Amino acid sequence: MNKFIKKNKTLLFNLIETIDSKKIEILAKNFKKFKSSKNNKLIFLGNGGSASICNHVTVDLSKNAGIRSINFNEANLITCLSNDYGHDNWMKEALKIHCLKNDFVVFISSSGESKNIINASKWCRKNKIKMATFSGFKDNNTLKKNNKNGINFWIDSKAYNHVELCHLYILLTIVDMIIGKFVYKFN
Repeated sequence: MNKFIKKNKTLLFNLIETIDSKKIEILAKNFKKFKSSKNNKLIFLGNGGSASICNHVTVDLSKNAGIRSINFNEANLITCLSNDYGHDNWMKEALKIHCLKNDFVVFISSSGESKNIINASKWCRKNKIKMATFSGFKDNNTLKKNNKNGINFWIDSKAYNHVELCHLYILLTIVDMIIGKFVYKFN
């Protein structure tokens, strides 16, 4: 068991070391632009574990960093739109309802191949909505290729948990950067 833990730590820390710090700074600057916005917001989309990352980050950005951010993880929204438009299109339809022209959308998909994420990102590209993408697995995944003009974080791993932990690390680092400290206290 100890060998497994050591190997897991080594693999994860090595992946974190490969993350481009400049890109983190650029994305943080993009997020900060929404600090004073009363109308526009950050929108986070993901499936499964990536949806959980979306939940965590939107709460921290909203509550701790003072940046309006939302995700679409309400069961009734997902099931309604999936029923009416199909699972592959529910995220795109949610964006049509909630996304404003100057919003910023963050897509998180470990594989970069989730059809609902791909279709929503194509809608953003077609409508000139700024976006950032987080993916892993194959370097030439569809989500990464679809984000020609935005910021992309690709994690060179096929291990779901390593990819998701790196995505969470990047996004929570940005929250702390916006706040300006690692340790902060809120009532």
